[in-house]
Amino acid sequence: MARYLDDRIVRWRTGSNEGQFLVLAALIGVVLGMTLISLTNYAAVPAASFVVPILVGMLALRFRPLLALVLFTVMCIATSVIKEISSSGLVVGRIGTLVAIATIIAIVLFDSSRRRSGLPGPLGEAMLVDLRDRLQAQGVVPPLPTGWTAQSAMLTAGGVKFAGDFLVANLSDDESRLEMVLVDVCGKGVTAGTQSLQFAGALGGLIGALPPLGLFSAANDFLLRQDWDEGFATAVHVLIDLDTGAYTIINAGHPPALRWDAAQREWIIDGARGTALGITKDAEFHQTVGGLSAGDALMFYTDGVVESRTKDFTSGIEWLRTIAAKVVSTGFDQAPRRIIAQVESGDDDRAVLILTRALSPSVAGTDSSSPRPKRPRR
Repeated sequence: MARYLDDRIVRWRTGSNEGQFLVLAALIGVVLGMTLISLTNYAAVPAASFVVPILVGMLALRFRPLLALVLFTVMCIATSVIKEISSSGLVVGRIGTLVAIATIIAIVLFDSSRRRSGLPGPLGEAMLVDLRDRLQAQGVVPPLPTGWTAQSAMLTAGGVKFAGDFLVANLSDDESRLEMVLVDVCGKGVTAGTQSLQFAGALGGLIGALPPLGLFSAANDFLLRQDWDEGFATAVHVLIDLDTGAYTIINAGHPPALRWDAAQREWIIDGARGTALGITKDAEFHQTVGGLSAGDALMFYTDGVVESRTKDFTSGIEWLRTIAAKVVSTGFDQAPRRIIAQVESGDDDRAVLILTRALSPSVAGTDSSSPRPKRPRR
């Protein structure tokens, strides 16, 4: 029985016709049982009680099955109310109850008909969240070879679960080259979040398959083809040789990367600049080259970290250099989270990514608390 019920739940979660029919049949059975009780004892199951299966149907059924449930329920309500009126007469309060029921039914049907996914609310949300989780998995930096640490932190504006900032990462099969792209899609809230999901999927399929400049050129063409009101994004790309520490950075309208110089104990501004993605077909991207020695680090972030109502872009970068220097003076562990915690709250998403080369070979992995061995070559 448990296996049967589990199978039925799975079928409902897929949104299949069979799953919808089973839920509809169950709710109709509930309404029919309520009607039989109401006909014998109206006080036990008054007309207002029939709203409950309708609300459950709104959460579990697509529009057409819900409409069938509503029509059946309305007939049952009419039958019960007519019998009650014939025996006890028409009460003024009962008219108000029927008007309230009719209003609730109209709202339920209108809401269901406006769902563009064609799925009930919980199923549509679950599908979108699953898509977000699958795409965000592409942004998880793989376990790195001994001596390297990658940490990131992100905070969305307004507490929504979908952000316009995202990260895409790829580690070569021989674990000698790490490639990462941090992107900030223009806009705020759910609109930017849904656009970032689509853009993240496109970038996730291209990273590692194209050279850095070719990747940004393809990303620029992709955004130009989209029919978005605000169809542009800023991005920063880093490609680093994990054996030597040599790296290249390409910037497309994004805040400049910062490099931690362990010898000088300060964050140095990288000089890579370029046109934001999705602005013009002839976008120009320039790259810088450099190297990380033991104890050095690279930091990438979005404009929500350095811009606010009280700070402009330039002063925000200087503020970040100062704060980040104080944070890493006690170590790089959880540094992105500690930096974001000091950012002034605002209406923009905030993201920080730090890639560190350890002082000694004993410090390793994406989790700075424990080393990770290198994986065998595929």
